[in-house]
Amino acid sequence: MAPPHQKLAESLAALKELQDQQTVAIRSSDLSRTHRERLLKGGFLQEVMKGWYISANPHQRKGETTGWFASFWDFCANYLNDRFGKDWCIAPEPSLSFHAGNRTVPGQLLVRSPAGGNKPTTLLHGTSIFDMRASMPVARDIVETDGLRLYALPAALVEASPAFFTQKPTDGRTALAMFSDASEILTRLLEGGHSTIAGRLAGAFRNIGRERIADDIVRGMQAAGYTVRETDPFDTRVQLSLPRRETSPYAGRIRLMWQEMRGAAIRNFPEAPGRPNDVDGYLQHVDDVYATDAYHSLSIEGYRVSPELMDRVRSGTWNPDGNAQDGDHRDALAARGYYQAFEAVKQSVASVLANQNPGRVVDDDHGGWYRELFAPSVTVGIVKPGDLAGYRSERVFIRNSMPVPLPPNAVRDTMPVFFEILEAEEHPAVRVVLGHFIFVYIHPYMDGNGRMGRFLMNVMMAAGGYPWTVIPVQLRAHYMAALEQASVHQDIVPFSRFLGELARKGLSGETTATLPAG
Repeated sequence: MAPPHQKLAESLAALKELQDQQTVAIRSSDLSRTHRERLLKGGFLQEVMKGWYISANPHQRKGETTGWFASFWDFCANYLNDRFGKDWCIAPEPSLSFHAGNRTVPGQLLVRSPAGGNKPTTLLHGTSIFDMRASMPVARDIVETDGLRLYALPAALVEASPAFFTQKPTDGRTALAMFSDASEILTRLLEGGHSTIAGRLAGAFRNIGRERIADDIVRGMQAAGYTVRETDPFDTRVQLSLPRRETSPYAGRIRLMWQEMRGAAIRNFPEAPGRPNDVDGYLQHVDDVYATDAYHSLSIEGYRVSPELMDRVRSGTWNPDGNAQDGDHRDALAARGYYQAFEAVKQSVASVLANQNPGRVVDDDHGGWYRELFAPSVTVGIVKPGDLAGYRSERVFIRNSMPVPLPPNAVRDTMPVFFEILEAEEHPAVRVVLGHFIFVYIHPYMDGNGRMGRFLMNVMMAAGGYPWTVIPVQLRAHYMAALEQASVHQDIVPFSRFLGELARKGLSGETTATLPAG
């Protein structure tokens, strides 16, 4: 009889075979009962619903959502193909969000199929699929993206409900910005005689400054004998000059999010005191706060560091291999990397205090911060040198977070736009709040995005004359919840209030974070 570890190895080999075939939604019939029970017991398989499973990490904590959120879209594609064949597609509204670069996992995914059951299918962690019994759009109005059958963009706009534009304004405007002319939309409006929808879409295009498209829709419908009453489906207007055709939905999304969120950032942040006269004194304060900042920033990311380790890292007496004093190997390397990056960020702070444009400074310098952050790990061989070359080239997921970070190709579309906007932004509070949020929303690196975002935030703080601000690890839950609210619901108010309160306390001289005793 084979020993238990050999039996588990056989079951893992069967699971790997499915993974190599890009199978995410695993049916009971895909594995023998013996393999399935063995993998479930070992934590390598997780049941989604009766008869359906996904691969799992046996070391994940109970209630961990990361694996499910990372698998959600692929699972849904596999499951729906198995259930309906090709007779299904995602409803117009979620199709529009997907086209607009919003990969956030929805609480309930709406799907259309002639064989739909008009009832929800419960999945993991409060998510579900609701399959509506409905006719399918014509073949030209269905596109397949990453295995998902979506309404084509023009058809989705025509079919979307008026409420979509008020509930998902960023998604709506991003989708609209992807059109350079009215032809694809007007064809569908004329074929269906959709005069009311034509008025709504004309108003929507005019809302984002696409006057020619709006006029062409109205005139085209009138020429065919329809009466069109133009209405704006959005609740607000955004003063933003979008490129004539934003080829990347992700780049357009960043522009729109920035403009839509500016007002809340300004309203919820204290007025900037302006660049300090005593530059040397400001830089000395930054130097003095290093140990506290490093302790809290690393602790937020789950590293176990101590004030003593911070001191040894700074003095150069740390042990990169880890020991009884310096703790775990990974923690010691992270601490040393943080110190080296902190020193590089101090030089960026000095540049903005010398009146250089803060957006341009960070654009020029952030690659150096990142290299310093992970240089110690490269030295000992944990991180490959090529990983320091630039932005990530693989997908990444945020632990326990519903938003799915942008795909690698989108990172390259959005980072230049991000720095272009940051350089042009004149309001200090906006640079602080949105500089931090949009950077971590894009998530340009495989690791270290939170630390990099907080470094960027503090360079922006310096540019406005605010003191270097430490986010206390004790407030981690509030901090992460505020970021999640901004990412999922496009509501920047909680995050701007959170950072604004910390800045307010810093300006009054109140300590927001300290080192633990001993």
